[in-house]
Amino acid sequence: MAHDSTPHNKAKDPCAMAQLTDAKTRTDLLNRLKRAEGQLRGIQRMIEEGQPCLDIASQMAAVRKALDSTYVRMTVCFMQQELATRLGTGDQGEQQLEAVLGEVQELLGKIR
Repeated sequence: MAHDSTPHNKAKDPCAMAQLTDAKTRTDLLNRLKRAEGQLRGIQRMIEEGQPCLDIASQMAAVRKALDSTYVRMTVCFMQQELATRLGTGDQGEQQLEAVLGEVQELLGKIR
């Protein structure tokens, strides 16, 4: 029997990965990635110009941190979206969930 992976079957397939549905979140993530892309281009220029390795390494570390924070943001947004959907929380529950996940995001941001 073939596996139906159409969107209407998502609830039946616990392994199906959801997409971020919030346009504001997607825009935020895309803007973060565009900034990181600009930083990477700057690093390429630094290498082409023969800039000192320490300066290049510093910029690379900044890009890594930007990508890490973008990943954490995406993960927390995904968790918030999925938990709200699956738990069916009301307005008060969504506010509590948002507060807890905000704290999770802050904690994860301190990893690097």
